[in-house]
Amino acid sequence: MTQLRSRPARLLGAGMAAGALIPTVAAAAPAATPPAVACTSGTAGLAAKLQKDITAALASRKGTVAVGLHDRSTSTTCSLRATSAYDSASIVKVTVLATLLWDAKKHNRYLTDREDTLATAMITESDNDATGALWKQLGLTKVNGFLTAAGMTLTKPGADGYWGLTQITVQDEQKLLGLVTAKNSVLSDNSRAYIQKLMGDVIPEQRWGTPAGTPSGVSAHVKNGWLQRATHGWRVHSLGTFSGAGHDYTITVLTQDNSTMDYGVATIQNVARAIHKDLVPSVSAQTAYVPTSRPQEAIPAVPGAPAVPAVSAVPAR
Repeated sequence: MTQLRSRPARLLGAGMAAGALIPTVAAAAPAATPPAVACTSGTAGLAAKLQKDITAALASRKGTVAVGLHDRSTSTTCSLRATSAYDSASIVKVTVLATLLWDAKKHNRYLTDREDTLATAMITESDNDATGALWKQLGLTKVNGFLTAAGMTLTKPGADGYWGLTQITVQDEQKLLGLVTAKNSVLSDNSRAYIQKLMGDVIPEQRWGTPAGTPSGVSAHVKNGWLQRATHGWRVHSLGTFSGAGHDYTITVLTQDNSTMDYGVATIQNVARAIHKDLVPSVSAQTAYVPTSRPQEAIPAVPGAPAVPAVSAVPAR
């Protein structure tokens, strides 16, 4: 994590005492203290263990990281920088799909064949053209309508068609995943099942991030994204929902200020492994899912930069 360096003390003035010049020294500004991981749980000792292990997973990592965890089965939550805003990159595609399904529910209709084809490509292959078509079809009025209905008050849709620059937070992404994984009045049961199915069918080269270390007997559903810009380096994000082995949990990890894409992937996977191990310790030794060693994801267009094809890299450890 980047730390602020204290400014050198300066002489601000002088006074005469017994004929001597006595300088007055300004106090140095204290270095900013990075926020701490905060956890609560209905299971004794689990919050403290998660807090310790997530903190350890991030101890040697540079960049800026936000984390969210909620496990319904143990009433466990963890958060770090929950309200800090990040450029969304491709994980906004889950919000686009949820908006499409929410709007269809309002009009009491099924998705058309075209919408189903676009939605499937958008989530399972992270297809940017499909996303752009659905974003244009929905328009900001419907996207904002869904965000209001979902209580995602901190999310700000990207302007001028740049959906990849939507401003997102861990707090709102966890709200979204909560709607996807539990019965509610915003998304129908069929809609929730559809979103989970597509996230479960993501192609192998894009199943990196939060699924790292998923224990045996736990199913993983994921959507990732990455984006490089002139400021804050690489943004690398991962959303995941997990169920099985007596657990039902969601994980969001957002990162920026990464030197490379693969560095951000490795940071996310460090956090994910710690969480999975602590939540499901009895079977963590038998990891059923190992994420790809060559992650790949489409990069959304941003102002002043040409569209960039999918990128692959080997995560740094």
